[in-house]
Amino acid sequence: MKGRVLIIAGSDSGGGAGIQADIKAVTCLNGFAATAVTAITAQNTLGVFNIHEIPTSIVSQQIEVVLSDIGADVIKTGMLATVPMINAVADTLDRVASNIPRVVDPVMRAKGGHPLLADDAAQTLIARIVKGAAIVTPNLPEAEVLVGRSIKTIADMQAAVEPLRKLGARAVLLKGGHLEGHHLVDMLITASDVRMFDDTRIETRSTHGTGCTLASAIATGLAQGMSLDEAVVRARGYVRRALETAPGLGAGHGPLNHAHTIAE
Repeated sequence: MKGRVLIIAGSDSGGGAGIQADIKAVTCLNGFAATAVTAITAQNTLGVFNIHEIPTSIVSQQIEVVLSDIGADVIKTGMLATVPMINAVADTLDRVASNIPRVVDPVMRAKGGHPLLADDAAQTLIARIVKGAAIVTPNLPEAEVLVGRSIKTIADMQAAVEPLRKLGARAVLLKGGHLEGHHLVDMLITASDVRMFDDTRIETRSTHGTGCTLASAIATGLAQGMSLDEAVVRARGYVRRALETAPGLGAGHGPLNHAHTIAE
């Protein structure tokens, strides 16, 4: 086991996304996962049915006690939901973890469409969490909110490169899974370069938790000493195989096969 990742995110009772997916991804890539739970959700593959936000003081304390004892090589953030939660997490990280790299999954909606970020919270997320992050991993709808422009095509993705750089993260992985058609593109954007990843779409309904899983897999790679490119390449391959071998559970957007690294 190598690489400590502290995950700050919401819980998914269905086990496909959120903290549960994060823990599975980190563990199956031979890292150690610790958590600070920001919300408890009642959800399954069909959707999110209820959300209970954890008091911000408890979230901050979770972060503090983990870092004071176990420590972390990388911090990964997921569902933060509200302005008070974002500020509480940011204040705590500024106080006790300012030197630990952050991987930010800017979670805004569940796979079924349920909002997971308040309408007034995006700018706070940018200013307090995205800015200064090692990498932020938006899908196209999330990137649209972050930069305030439509991103529907590969040309739109290319036009969004500079606005995304201006968010202040050291790198951005712009994920093209929402592109139409069979051909998909992801872009790894750094201050000096844009690396394109071309893929074909995997036709499956088992896509719940792909964003959480990818970000946590990247965080694990960075925690294990990989370069950013190496961590992204391994994480993308890990998620792709998890999609290809998904167990087909549930009647809606099913979970991935996080454990394919163990079974093979």
